[in-house]
Amino acid sequence: MVLVDGGTDILMRGDEAGLGTPEEDISSLAALAGLDEVPVRLVCCIGFGVDAYHGVSHALFLENVAALERAGGYLGAFSVPKSSEEGAAFLEAVEHAQEMTPRRASIVNGSIAAAVRGEFGDVRFTRRTAGGELFINPLMGIYFAFELPTVAEHCLYLDRVAATETFREVQAAVEAHLFALDGHRPSRPLPH
Repeated sequence: MVLVDGGTDILMRGDEAGLGTPEEDISSLAALAGLDEVPVRLVCCIGFGVDAYHGVSHALFLENVAALERAGGYLGAFSVPKSSEEGAAFLEAVEHAQEMTPRRASIVNGSIAAAVRGEFGDVRFTRRTAGGELFINPLMGIYFAFELPTVAEHCLYLDRVAATETFREVQAAVEAHLFALDGHRPSRPLPH
């Protein structure tokens, strides 16, 4: 079974200054982490940089990837080129979804699609991003792949979320975890 995060906040351990929007991601991670009978459990992230709007430090994401590599849980990365069958199908799916939901076009999928098309910088594809500055870049079209059990072991608040049943309880568990922390790893920009 494969969990795919549009963005990278599923890899936030829980001690970062910005966790992004972890509720849905961490709920899925907790549910699948508890299914030991599933022989292959993976986590993939695509959309590097898209979570910056929600406070995710992508330098800390890369630090977390390095920790998962040391633990043996990082499986590598691969791109989604627009000329591939998968890339073309993805672009077609995003275009269709945007046509069907013009007022709620996905910023995440739109950003990834723009990157897959080779666009760069402050690219506009929906009115929902008005007033902000986007940084569409080639790294958004790269999948990062991980062993789910290793990701789960590195999450500092997974046990709190595993005991929940509703979205509100998940939110409360995340807030309780953040309140109990002595400090956060500070957000920082990428040095280059």
